[in-house]
Amino acid sequence: MPSQITIALAPGDGIGPEIMNATIELFRLAGVLDHVHFVNVEMGAHVFAKGFTRGMTDEAIRSVEDCGLLFKGPMETPKGGGGKSINVTARKLWNAYANYRHFKTLPGVDTLYSRAGIHLDFAIVRENIEDTYGGIEHRLSNDVVQCKRLISAPGCDEVHRFAFQTARRLGIAKVHCGHKANIMKMSDGLFLERFRATGKDFAEIETADVIVDALCMNLVMKPQMYKMIVLPNLQGDIVSDLCAGLVGGLGFAPSANIGNHISIFEAVHGTAPDIAGRNIANPTSLILSGLMMLRHIGLTQQAANIENALLATLESGTRTGDFGNPATPPLGTNEFVHAIADRLGSKPTTVPAIADACPDAPAYVHPPKPTAPQVIRTFKNVVTHVVGCDIYLDTPLAPLSLAGELHRVCEDTPFKLSLISNRGTQVWPVGSIYTECVDYYRVRFELKDGITPGTFGQSRCVALMDKVAEKFSVCSYELLRIFDGVKGYSMAQGQ
Repeated sequence: MPSQITIALAPGDGIGPEIMNATIELFRLAGVLDHVHFVNVEMGAHVFAKGFTRGMTDEAIRSVEDCGLLFKGPMETPKGGGGKSINVTARKLWNAYANYRHFKTLPGVDTLYSRAGIHLDFAIVRENIEDTYGGIEHRLSNDVVQCKRLISAPGCDEVHRFAFQTARRLGIAKVHCGHKANIMKMSDGLFLERFRATGKDFAEIETADVIVDALCMNLVMKPQMYKMIVLPNLQGDIVSDLCAGLVGGLGFAPSANIGNHISIFEAVHGTAPDIAGRNIANPTSLILSGLMMLRHIGLTQQAANIENALLATLESGTRTGDFGNPATPPLGTNEFVHAIADRLGSKPTTVPAIADACPDAPAYVHPPKPTAPQVIRTFKNVVTHVVGCDIYLDTPLAPLSLAGELHRVCEDTPFKLSLISNRGTQVWPVGSIYTECVDYYRVRFELKDGITPGTFGQSRCVALMDKVAEKFSVCSYELLRIFDGVKGYSMAQGQ
């Protein structure tokens, strides 16, 4: 194993440089720098300002890819100008597909649950690449915009396998899947289906699922019932911030973004520009994220030593200005870190200490670089047949008038008009006069009776769309297909 690991370091914006410098100083005093070498990379608001729309220089990208590890502070996304979130870009660019956050009651951090004597210790695993975070959006008509949600079986498999492997390593006996498959039956349905399929490879771990709205209620009322929850991207983002609130806020919530080749460890709170440069920011979240990183590369002994010192410091009442007993004078960022360093080798007495662990030298080997982007697949050799298409139209017509026009369009084609929906609700052939419609319709054409699926491919659907486009503004279209005899498309509300 290598004796020293090189890690890309991006201090961040606002309070980022202060809390990063303090964290690295704590690592130095704990002996971490005997095994780790940090290389600074240019990422953040100042890079956006130079015209780099990704918020990172080409040299920074190469450095992170050479290291396979990135330790970063909070970063600002410019408002306006089209710049995407640098945090999301980094996770997606390097396929850091699993966001892992550990939430734990910390001594000295006052919460409703700590006051009730309830000790929280659980994790959220959030899918990090897909869902609405593709940012695929279009204006479809005068009044309607769309955000496309993508869920893939291989993407689900990756994050579920990480969750179960982590649960096995930590001795967690039960993993929950949070979802909204009761409404999004195909996308969240796939996420839940792949959770159950992956769970079969981990027979010693109990599995359960919970609808995300019920999950949020349960987390507020009885969070101690959960040990690990895996969720799709957007739901996971919302729920993980809710969970941070249960243990004191984002300032006490570490975050790791794990990929097969590159992993990112970061503080997920804001840049707090109003207090930047004043030496009053709380570095706890970044320290805890750094401890995740140390364990990831095998420095488990150093991580345990630092975490025990942090816990001992917190239980002593030592604090920064954003938490703790107001009667106790707060320390500045650097003074807080030195208070932790002074307790290196100590252990907390009011909460369980972190067990000493071996080894104390790096056990991380950077995987070899892929030669090209990899195509990952779950289902193979699936028999598919085209059975129609959904065409999306920009028109102010009422449903009945629209249906009359479309019947004439498809008369001499293999297709019949079977459905018109508006905002997902059926408005033809049956509907309610109380259903308000906007200027964007889905019109569904399916094979006429007597025509066998598989008789032809998508070209006839494209020809039909061309005919429709002679009379209407076509926004988009989707093939209707069956996969091994199962419909690959959803019904409308009210069907």
